[in-house]
Amino acid sequence: MGDILSQNEIDMLLQQLSAGELDVGKIKKESSEKKIRVHDFRRPSKFAKDHIRTLQIIHENYARLLTNFLSGYLRTLVQVDVQTVQALQYSEFTNSIANPAVLGIVNFNPLPGSVIIEINPVIAYSLIERILGGRGYGVEKVRGFTEIEIAILMRLISQMLNIIKEPWENVVEARPVLDRIETNAQFAQVMSPNEMVALVTFTAKIGDVEGLLNLCIPHMTVEPVLEKLSTRLWFSLIEKETTEEGRKLLKSKVEETKIPVTAVLGRTTISVNDFLSLQEGDVLTLNTDIDGKVEVLVGDILKFLGIPGVRNKKLSVKITDVVKEEE
Repeated sequence: MGDILSQNEIDMLLQQLSAGELDVGKIKKESSEKKIRVHDFRRPSKFAKDHIRTLQIIHENYARLLTNFLSGYLRTLVQVDVQTVQALQYSEFTNSIANPAVLGIVNFNPLPGSVIIEINPVIAYSLIERILGGRGYGVEKVRGFTEIEIAILMRLISQMLNIIKEPWENVVEARPVLDRIETNAQFAQVMSPNEMVALVTFTAKIGDVEGLLNLCIPHMTVEPVLEKLSTRLWFSLIEKETTEEGRKLLKSKVEETKIPVTAVLGRTTISVNDFLSLQEGDVLTLNTDIDGKVEVLVGDILKFLGIPGVRNKKLSVKITDVVKEEE
């Protein structure tokens, strides 16, 4: 029976109490007993929920940056999103890897240990084909990777790692370097099978091809900065970045920004035939009176009204009214 009872369950419970089939004292005794949570010592949970949530925030930012980078690099529509962030054993991750695979072994300097980035073969084939000038459809049958294809993937993964520095900057000044690429999970045993890892799973869509990207982060790698993987601390660091000096700099940059200002003397409508027949000396009648006010546009937005004139032998407009947003 769930915590929320349906009307039928309530009626049945009342009937049992009335008939004496249910003992109220027994219910009170069961509810007063301590709740026991099962703990598996073989799989201790080293990542708290707060750590998982912070990792999700970091890599959601990384997914946005990666989407923009790949869209420009491949010159096609690319969408990368975070699907899940979960804590599990390293052996569970390696057992789920297909063969062949693309496993980038990354030294996540200055943190110890290695981070693994896994690219689904379907996505990897699509990336390679797109980089080589194809349509990015990939291959119908999964096969092994050639040395040239591995070299292309190493260059691409290295550029993808450069983007990850920015999302991690509030935690650590990361300097990730791609060590090598393995195509077999058996040769990627960079840690103990029982080591706990945080697995960040991305969904990637390149044109019509969809697949998964995985980022495997061992607990021993982030252990030195585990205190910084706190949502509260992470957001407080973001807020501290906005200083008074930064506000003044931002204000000065905004004040120095140049925007187009256009004075519209008037408007009229003529036929295409009249337009083609226009000659020097012809006069067009505008919709503005001789004493009327001209519109002054800031960008494409009507912001002021003014009177045309001459100042210092130059044509000018004197601002007479400010057009409010509600007007």
